[in-house]
Order: sequence, then structure tokens, then C-alpha cells
Amino acid sequence: MLRYRDGDASAFETLYRRHKDSLYRYLLRLTLDPATAEDLYQEAWTKIINSRAQYRPTARFSTYLFRVARNCFIDHIRRNKRHSGTTADDPDEQQHPGEAPESAAERSLARQRLEQALPNLPNEQRDVFLLYEEGGFSIDDIAKITGVNRETAKSRLRYAVGKLKAAMSAIAEGHDSGIE
Repeated sequence: MLRYRDGDASAFETLYRRHKDSLYRYLLRLTLDPATAEDLYQEAWTKIINSRAQYRPTARFSTYLFRVARNCFIDHIRRNKRHSGTTADDPDEQQHPGEAPESAAERSLARQRLEQALPNLPNEQRDVFLLYEEGGFSIDDIAKITGVNRETAKSRLRYAVGKLKAAMSAIAEGHDSGIE
């Protein structure tokens, strides 16, 4: 980002290639709507481009990027007052080379259960879970992105994982998938 800030346009291409997929998946699973995710994705990258002259490396670039994207999402919710959407197809749903059909089917089923359970998590827990799983961020980075202390981020992740496990088990057993 420092190279891009200083005028190296090819540095932006590298940043974009490196982070585009994980950022889109994060926004898609956060919004649960492909059109909204795409709009927020474009908005986040536009903000990165427009603010390049003011960029200061206070954290890793990915932490900065996901914080910008999260803020775009929060602004979107505030603008629309109500957030709703439908579950989208998994953008990375594909069989891996050499994977047994049974393994692919089980992975697909687990992903469907996760997608069914995610919308029922409280927003703060879903956000932390997605930053951890989709963004690959550490607890410290998640705390910075979400603006909470480390212990709060850690607690939210722990509760999210516990609730998701319980909900996914309930879905597998054919029970109500609501998370309480």
C-alpha cells in the first residue's frame, strides 16, 4: 500500500489480486445478498483508492482493508435501517482435485448447514466469526477491526463457534436451526 500511495499503480494490482476473494466472501456472508456484497465490495475498494494519499501503516493492510469494508457495511445498514437478504451460493463451492465424492458431499453438506446457521447469529458474533474464518485474522486484528478489546473479540468468537456447532448439529438432526 505504501508503494501504491507513492504512485506505483502496479502495487494496487498486487493488493487487489491478493485480497479480492477473501474480501468478497466476507462481505457476501456478512450481507447474505450478492448484489449488496458487490456494491459494498466496490465501495470499499473505491475508498481505498481515494484515501491512498492519507494511508498510514498503523496495522497490516488487510486489517485496514477489512475495517474499511466493515465500516461500509455498517454505513449500508444505517442507510437502509433494515438489513435483510437471501443466502447466496457459496462463491468457492467446487470439488477439489483428487477429492473423493463422499468427502465433497460431506463438505458441501457442512457448508450448507453453516450457511443456514450463520444468519441466526447475533451480528457482533457473526462479524467476528467471519473475520476469523474468511479473513484469516487473529483475535488482536479482529479487535482492531471491530473497535473492541481483545477479550471481547475472543469471547464473541467463542460464543459464535459454540452456537454454530449447536445449530449445525440441530440442523443435521432435523431440529429447529434458530440460535438463541
